[in-house]
Amino acid sequence: MKEIRIEKVTLNMSTGAPGPELEKAQKLLETISGRHVVKTRSRKRNTFGVAKGREIGVMTTLRGREARELLEKLIKANEGRLKKSQFDSNGNFSFGIEEYINIPGVNYDPDIGIMGFDVAVTLERRGYRVRKRSYDNRPVGKEHIIKPEEAIEWVKKEFGAEVS
Repeated sequence: MKEIRIEKVTLNMSTGAPGPELEKAQKLLETISGRHVVKTRSRKRNTFGVAKGREIGVMTTLRGREARELLEKLIKANEGRLKKSQFDSNGNFSFGIEEYINIPGVNYDPDIGIMGFDVAVTLERRGYRVRKRSYDNRPVGKEHIIKPEEAIEWVKKEFGAEVS
């Protein structure tokens, strides 16, 4: 029950405005993930000078074996380095990929150009379902919550990453 596993890997890319950049971002994330991409909309009135409800970014979520395989490539693209500040209090972590051409197996596409994106990794243990179930949901016990130190050790062991 104490074994840490990947719940999901979320790829997110914001362009700040609708248009051709958004279409390039969509094509890039579909190429990298091999999954359908969802466009995200601005939520508040006048977010970064963009009206509410405008499409300003794209995202996709991967789970299971696909998520693990992609995460291995993304950590290699980041030179196997993460910072302690990239881990939150629940053991989840996020990092950015500056240029997609750094990812092993991904070639430069002149239609897309050079772009980067964000990666968010959500970790869980068996039993986390109790907080998500619709019937009789409960909080996860404090002994069962993943601490940042445990997540750091897990990343070092599973992916050989260097955390500083």
